[in-house]
Amino acid sequence: MVIDFLKTAISLKKIQRQGWIDKLSINNPESVADHSYSMAVIGMIISDLENYDSEKILKMTLLHDLAESVVGDLVPGKISIEQKKKLENDAFFKITQNLSEPINLQYQKIWQEYQKNESVESKIVHQIDRLEMVLQAKAYEKEGYSKEKLSSFIETAEKDIVNPKLKDLFKKIIED
Repeated sequence: MVIDFLKTAISLKKIQRQGWIDKLSINNPESVADHSYSMAVIGMIISDLENYDSEKILKMTLLHDLAESVVGDLVPGKISIEQKKKLENDAFFKITQNLSEPINLQYQKIWQEYQKNESVESKIVHQIDRLEMVLQAKAYEKEGYSKEKLSSFIETAEKDIVNPKLKDLFKKIIED
């Protein structure tokens, strides 16, 4: 049970972030695991600075892309939002189904909370997702990738990040 879950989680190391491939033609972009780890670090520090539920935010960041270990990194425009949601929900439920009932129920609840994007923590995690994307975009810019091609990532994040602390961090990142 636990071994299957861990094998699934570790497979995220081999799933490349599709948006970087599609828009920048990067041959070896960050993996979903790279992204999730960076989000967890951001979530940890933001939770501690702002007194959020750190445990929930960390679990949410680590679980938010777990379904991609089964379905891949599905990017907007290639599949409908409804199809993406269904595929990811089905995959997530399959991944967690063999965990002990209390853990399975806890992870399902966190997953659904993230999907609904209504709680304080889920809203923060969605914004952290965007902030991490900006950090990665700036890293790719420093490696010589086109600022123009990276601009859509920055614009999306700027629109979606509304939390004052995260907005401030966003501004500092793009000024760097």
